[in-house]
Amino acid sequence: MNDWKAICRVEDIPVLGSRRVARPKGVAVAVFRNDQDQVFALLDRCPHRGGPLSQGIVFGTSVACPLHNRVIGLDDGCAKAPDEGCTPRFAVKVEAGQVMLDARELATLGLDLPAPHAGPGFATAGKLGDESYDVQAPHGA
Repeated sequence: MNDWKAICRVEDIPVLGSRRVARPKGVAVAVFRNDQDQVFALLDRCPHRGGPLSQGIVFGTSVACPLHNRVIGLDDGCAKAPDEGCTPRFAVKVEAGQVMLDARELATLGLDLPAPHAGPGFATAGKLGDESYDVQAPHGA
């Protein structure tokens, strides 16, 4: 059984954009919204060189890494051929416009991977439950 954590509202994520969810430990989670209002969540780390996927270009059900233009599937976290590698995918649920992530996954998934350089320009906004998960401004906002 999942314990869901409310992250933000769907409209808080720009169409074809993302928001970062900082975690107490480990790499942030990138939450994406495509032009069909589908919402996806991946570890904010390209499997190639650790680039910040949250700063990439979203199209269809994919995101292009801003560092080397690798295309990563939002639905599975895997690089599209001919590239290889996957980044962890997080379970997402949307209810009444509220985006939620699995709390267990937030606390554990991808913590064993090295953190990429986060970069400047992200404003924090909030605390969820007992753990601190800062929802950060989308790229380009």
